[in-house]
Amino acid sequence: MSKFYDIFSKIKSSSGFLFMMILLFVYFSVYAVKGERGLIKYVYLTEEVAEAKSVSKKYAQERHYWDEKVEFLSSNLDLDLLDEQVRTVLNMVGPNEFVILDENIKD
Repeated sequence: MSKFYDIFSKIKSSSGFLFMMILLFVYFSVYAVKGERGLIKYVYLTEEVAEAKSVSKKYAQERHYWDEKVEFLSSNLDLDLLDEQVRTVLNMVGPNEFVILDENIKD
């Protein structure tokens, strides 16, 4: 057991061991900062999530606005008036309908 301890103490006191430990520390430190799951990537992903949440909030507000408009239209919708407006705007009639044009009526 003492031989093992003597060998370990020689390695420990040598400058090569210290150099290897410094290299390992630098390697893991750089990887912790710039690696695939490092601090820089974490900050980037945090900003992306914040931006996506703001865009999602904006679209949720827009959707709520349009849902209210559709609800208002569906509750006050007169189908005969809608049919008349569609025929006037599109200038179309059904295949078995007649159109009587009156020159005295002004829009």
